[in-house]
Amino acid sequence: GPFTDVVTTNLKLRNPSDRKVCFKVKTTAPRRYCVRPNSGIIDPGSSVIVSVMLQPFDYDPNEKSKHKFMVQTTYAPPNISDMEAVWKEAKPDELMDSKLRCVFEMPNENDKLNDIDASKPAPVLNTSKQDGPMPKPHSVSLNDTETRKLVEECKRLQAEIMKLTDENRHLRDEGLRLRKVAHSDKSGSPTALALRDNGSNSLPSLLVVIAAIFIGFFLGKFIL
Repeated sequence: GPFTDVVTTNLKLRNPSDRKVCFKVKTTAPRRYCVRPNSGIIDPGSSVIVSVMLQPFDYDPNEKSKHKFMVQTTYAPPNISDMEAVWKEAKPDELMDSKLRCVFEMPNENDKLNDIDASKPAPVLNTSKQDGPMPKPHSVSLNDTETRKLVEECKRLQAEIMKLTDENRHLRDEGLRLRKVAHSDKSGSPTALALRDNGSNSLPSLLVVIAAIFIGFFLGKFIL
């Protein structure tokens, strides 16, 4: 385990006899396992590796495994044309059975740590050294054409700077002039308002004086 991926176990079948042997692998849980090859012929003194692949499933430790395998063998007839016919025609006393029981094992903590350490890539040290002296950097030189271009560009930038300086000075003088005009307008406005107020205030006094003169004139005329 864990059984979240395909788990493969190999069975080695060996024929110690001097005759060819037919074999066939059966299981009580055919949907859980994939067996390759599940049948075949073993030559005398030869061996065959059978791969048993358990498909992924949710493992329950409390559930006891009831999966079993059975390897059936029989001597092969002289002329074999159909393997299915061999098993159908074989007599019970000619069959040899070997039964196997499946055991599910989960890895312990030490095995997990070993697997993690083995999966980590080993650090690689770069021990290569460059032989010979280091190459010197190439010196950069400018030709006459590039030098003239740089000089002209510097002159153009200086002219732009002088132009911007003059415009800045002109704007500054214009700002000072506008501030003076605004200051004079502000200082003149209260004076005009004061004169206007004084003129409007003196008008009723003048009318009172004129009325007093007329009243005095009429009173003097009546008295005389």
